[in-house]
Formats: sequence, structure tokens, C-alpha cells
Amino acid sequence: MTKTSDETNSTTVLTGMYAAEAKYLAAGGPGAASFDILAPFFATDVELHQAAALPYGGTWRGHAGLARFFHAMSRTWESFAMVEQEFLATGPTAVVHTQVHARARATGRELAFPILQTIAVEDGRIREVRPFYWDTATIAAACAATTGTTGGM
Repeated sequence: MTKTSDETNSTTVLTGMYAAEAKYLAAGGPGAASFDILAPFFATDVELHQAAALPYGGTWRGHAGLARFFHAMSRTWESFAMVEQEFLATGPTAVVHTQVHARARATGRELAFPILQTIAVEDGRIREVRPFYWDTATIAAACAATTGTTGGM
């Protein structure tokens, strides 16, 4: 089976972006590394839609929005490693299954969880990303610092 140019294009863009993201994070990520290493892979009007229940939930728009998103992720996670990735579909809309191992900054809890992302690629750049998490409640709880009280009823 021969890949179409759309499939090749999205695979090339996503492979390049994930490699750039790894370099960005290895260089210290937000505050230490420049977002410029990632910018060429994203359309200037890119939209990232994160689940509202997450500490970094909401819609992040444009390069400035993505840079703010990476700051929010950095505040949330002490470590966030994409240990396995599988491209389930490629083309104008790609589907990527990622297995994540992460440690929450606020609680120190470690989690392993999958994310399924739909990623729209247009004109050689990522236009839209929609990650789907299996259990946002568990992720949010792991990231929430509790302010325990003493005493009883």
C-alpha cells in the first residue's frame, strides 16, 4: 500500500514536531528553552483543545497560546514522558495514541495513562489538536494539592 502525499506530509510534520518537542523539553522547556524550536510545526492560528477538567484545560490559540500551554503543563507536571506512540491514522487528520508516564508537581504522584489525539495538518503545519484522555478525574486528582485540615467533627 502506497502512502498518499497527505499521509506522508502529516507523518513528516508530526515526527518532526515530536522530535522538536523532545529537544525543547530536554533543553529545560518553558522558561529555559525557546518555543521557536516548535513554532515551525504549528500554523500561526493553531488551536489546542484540552479537556476542561484538567489543570491546563481550555482552548489555547496561536503560537503565544501554545507557549502559555507549555508553561501551564510545566507548572502541573514535574515530568511528562511520552514513552510510546503509535500513529493509528495519517492524512489531513492524524490519530496518534500515546502512552504517558508523568509525575505531578503538586503531589508527587506518578501516573501512567493513554492519550488519543486527533491532529489536523494543513499546508505542512499542525492546525488543530484535540487530545482525549481516558480518565481526566484521576489526572486532575493526582495534580491537585490538598490543604488538609486537622480536627474532627
